[in-house]
Amino acid sequence: MVVLDQATKALVRARLDLSEGITVIPGVFDVTRVHNTGAAFGLLNAADIPMKTVILGIVAAAALAGLTMYAAGLPAEHRVTRVGLAFIIGGAIGNLTDRLTTGYVVDFVDLYWAGWHFWAFNVADAAITIGVALMIWDLLGVGRHRAPRTV
Repeated sequence: MVVLDQATKALVRARLDLSEGITVIPGVFDVTRVHNTGAAFGLLNAADIPMKTVILGIVAAAALAGLTMYAAGLPAEHRVTRVGLAFIIGGAIGNLTDRLTTGYVVDFVDLYWAGWHFWAFNVADAAITIGVALMIWDLLGVGRHRAPRTV
């Protein structure tokens, strides 16, 4: 996940200037280079906080350490949760790598429809979202079979 994330971001950095975009599906999807200096979904992006990059990096690193410890203690039979955590950890490492090396996260997937724009995101963000969905899916027990009840 980290390699895929960093490779797509390197491609975007090499081909597009900041705020430059390429239409992929007219009216729906562009690849547009955006720099996110804030947190998820651009929260705190416009905030002028001293040492914001350092603070966000420390918070991300602490969350990553916590997730890794949680994953290490998870029983092997929790396969879906383990896969979900792998996606989340891979995505977190990808975005943390950006934050530590450039001071911002490169986002480029630009989805929109009829004047509505979703926040720009990247492969790492998609991995984190998929990972959380997998963990919720597992928590809800979707796909698990219950043993027949005997009376």
